Amino acid sequence: MGSAEYDYPSTNMENGPRVAVPPPRSFFQSLKISLKETFFPDDPLRQFKNQPASRRFLLGMQYFLPFLEWAPRYNLCFLKADLIAGFTIASLAIPQGISYAKLANLPPILGLYSSFVPPLVYAMMGSSRDLAIGTVAVGSLLIASMLGREVNAMENPRLYLHLAFTATFFTGVLEAALGFLRLGFIVDFLSHATIVGFMGGAATVVCLQQLKGILGLDHFTHATDLISVLRSIFSQTHQWRWESAVLGCCFLFFLLLTRYLGKRSPKFFWISAMAPLMSVIFGSVLVYLSHAERHGVQVIGHLKKGLNPPSVDHLTLGSPYLMTAIKTGFVTGVIALAEGIAAGRSFAMLKNYHIDGNKEMIAFGMMNILGSCTSCYLTTGPFSRSAVNYNAGCKTAASNIVMAVTVMITLLFLTPLFHYTPLVVLSSIIISAMLGLIDYEAAIQLWKIDKFDFAVCISAYIGVVFGNIEIGLVIALVLANPGGELMKKLERSKFLEMLGQEWIYMTVGEAVGACNFMLHSCKPKTRINNESGTRSDNNV
Repeated sequence: MGSAEYDYPSTNMENGPRVAVPPPRSFFQSLKISLKETFFPDDPLRQFKNQPASRRFLLGMQYFLPFLEWAPRYNLCFLKADLIAGFTIASLAIPQGISYAKLANLPPILGLYSSFVPPLVYAMMGSSRDLAIGTVAVGSLLIASMLGREVNAMENPRLYLHLAFTATFFTGVLEAALGFLRLGFIVDFLSHATIVGFMGGAATVVCLQQLKGILGLDHFTHATDLISVLRSIFSQTHQWRWESAVLGCCFLFFLLLTRYLGKRSPKFFWISAMAPLMSVIFGSVLVYLSHAERHGVQVIGHLKKGLNPPSVDHLTLGSPYLMTAIKTGFVTGVIALAEGIAAGRSFAMLKNYHIDGNKEMIAFGMMNILGSCTSCYLTTGPFSRSAVNYNAGCKTAASNIVMAVTVMITLLFLTPLFHYTPLVVLSSIIISAMLGLIDYEAAIQLWKIDKFDFAVCISAYIGVVFGNIEIGLVIALVLANPGGELMKKLERSKFLEMLGQEWIYMTVGEAVGACNFMLHSCKPKTRINNESGTRSDNNV
C-alpha cells in the first residue's frame, strides 16, 4: 500500500479556487468585533463561565496575584534553583542599584531601596518567571535629564528627590491604567528599529556622562548631547586626575574581560554576574588601604542603615513642578514598559510559556506606585539582569524574593562597608553595562532588510546623541510605522509570492475553511507503470 499522490490546485490567483466572501456586516457589528479583538484577544472572562462563586473568586485572585497559581506547586527543587538565582542577581543588583541612583542624581541608598520593595511586589503580581526587577540606566538618565532642567539636584536636592518620587508615582499610575484598560498594544508603537536606535543612543550618552567619574571631575554639564559633554570634558583638562583615570580603566578592562568570558562560555556566566560586586569590594579595600580618597579619588561616603522609610508625604502633588513630574513619569513609564515586556516575552519564548502583557503592566504599575511611597524610584525588568537570572536557572518569580531578602540584610547590616567604594568603580560598572545596549549588529541587519527601518533607527540614535533623549524618542515615534512592519517584511522576502496571496486570510476560520475546500476538491493523481504499460492507482 502506498500513499496517494494528488494534483493540488495551482496557487495562482487566476486559476485557483476562491474562498466564499463572508456576508457583509453592519458598522456596529464590525466595530464590536474590532474592539473585542483589540482589547480582549484572549477572552479573559471565558474561564469564569459556568463556575461557582467560590471558584470565580479564586480565579479572580489568581488573575491579579499570579503567585497563587505556582505557590501550591512549589517544591524543594524549585527552592534550590531560586536561591542560587536570587543570590546571583543580588550580587549584581547591589552595585548596579547604587550606580544607577548616582546616574539619576539621587542618593545612592535609593538604589538599594529600589531593589527591596518592588521585587517583592512583582513576585506576587508578575507573570514572568525570569524577570529580575530593579533600576535601569536609561530610566535613570531620563529622570536626571528631564527633572534636571527644572530643578538642580545639587542646589535643591530635597525638591529634586520629591519630584523623583512623584514622577515614579505617575509612572506607576500610567502603567497600571494601561493594564487595567487593556491598552497594552500601545507599547507596540515602539517598533524594533525605534528601540534599537533609542537604546543605542541612550547608552552612548550614558557612557559619555560617566567620563566625569572616570576622570575625577567635580563639575560637569547637565546637558546630555554629545557637543555639550565633549566641551565640558575638554574645557577641564587641567582638572583631570590620572589616579582616577588609571583606576577606572583597570576596572573597566576587568569588567569587559569577564563579560567576554561569560559570552564565550555560558557555563561561566556567574563570573560576569559577580564581577561588579567583586569590583566594588576590591575597589573599596584598595581605597581604604591606600587612603586614595586623599589623592583625588572620590568615594560614596556614608550610607544610612535601615529599611525603606515611607515617602507618601514626599509626593509633591501640589507643587508648581507637577507637570514636569507627570511628563517625566509618562515618558519613563513607556520606556520602562517597552524594556520590561520585551525582556519578559523573550525569556518566556525560550522556556515555552506565555506571559500576559496586560498583567505585566498592572504588576509594573503597582510596584512603582508602592515603590514611590517607600522611597524607591523607577524600576522595571532590565534585560541584562533578567538574562543573569535566566542563566542562573531560576524556576519561578521567587528568585526576586531571595534577591529582596539579600538586599534587606545589606540595608540592615552591611551599608557601612560601602563608605569607601570609589565612584570611578560605579562609572566603570555603568559603562560596561551600557556597551551591551549598543546593538550595531541589529542596525546592520535592519540595513539589509529594510532601509526605511534603518533610517528610523539612525534618526532615533542621532536625535538622542546630538539633541536629547526626548527629541530622539519623538523622531522615532513620528517615523515608525509598526502596523505595516510584518507585511512589509514578508513582501521584501518574497514570502507572499512563493506562498500565494490566496493563502493569506484574516481569521483562523477562513483559513480552516480554505484548507478543507482544498482537501476535498483535489483529484487523485495516477501513475503510468512503465514496465507493464497499465494504469494503477497508488492508493490501493
